Amino acid sequence: MSTEPGAVRDELARAVVGQDEMLEGLLLALLAGGHALLEGAPGLAKTLACTSLAHVIGGAFRRVQFTPDLLPSDIVGTRIYDQRAGEFRVAPGPAFCNLLLADEINRAPAKVQSALLEAMQERQITIAGETRALPAPFVVLATQNPLDGEGTYPLPLAQVDRFLLKIRVLPPSREQELEIVTRYGDGAPALRATAGLEEIRAWQRRAHSVHAEPALRAYAVDIVRATRRHPMVEAGASPRASLALLALARARAVLYGRDFAAPDDVRACAPAALRHRVAWSYRLSAEGRESEAELAQVIGSVAPP
Repeated sequence: MSTEPGAVRDELARAVVGQDEMLEGLLLALLAGGHALLEGAPGLAKTLACTSLAHVIGGAFRRVQFTPDLLPSDIVGTRIYDQRAGEFRVAPGPAFCNLLLADEINRAPAKVQSALLEAMQERQITIAGETRALPAPFVVLATQNPLDGEGTYPLPLAQVDRFLLKIRVLPPSREQELEIVTRYGDGAPALRATAGLEEIRAWQRRAHSVHAEPALRAYAVDIVRATRRHPMVEAGASPRASLALLALARARAVLYGRDFAAPDDVRACAPAALRHRVAWSYRLSAEGRESEAELAQVIGSVAPP
């Protein structure tokens, strides 16, 4: 089959009403070969969007519900004794897939969360001294609920930084909610496999080779550096954010059918690339100011090339 990334987005839109920012963010993570953190209240189609994406691209999908009693071996796998063969063998965990949904990732303790670090960063997992490569593509899609803090373990900044982007999942409008009720009144729509894994890998290679002018790269760097100068910021975004922002801009160019990245791509991707990488001072909330609005002002303060 031969198709373009936009066709995948159109197919996903048949399953998920509205949520354009979430659907585009998932595709950008896939095209850029990174991981996505989705934050929103329950019932906003986060899990539906992730499972639908796996179906549309025909990839191996695994879902892990993160709970306080989860163990690292429940994610990466473990070594078990095979009585028939009379020897130990490695039993791979659910992380050996193309799309791993870590549902409510902040409900598991830190050592379970950190079990994903090697997989997310190195694309490999070590079990009992044996290192195994993960399939390609490999994307972690993690969800968390910002409203219920009881019994949760906030992700440390070092781990949050491993996510290429953070997607805010907001409630639908009245018209969209009515469409949800109408569309799902007779059951979920049947989705078709629109792209294959080989095409995904080809799109990722195309995104990596998208042309970015030196002025555009400087624009991305200047936006990231501007977060470090804001008076309400305790810790600004690191150079990894500059790399992430440029990767997302290139992926967005591919999603919209271009072989070059534009300033609009950088500006559109900046909130998702930066919102989880900036540590705001307590004074921000004390003064009744919103971090999203402040971040938008930081981004807007840098003139495009």
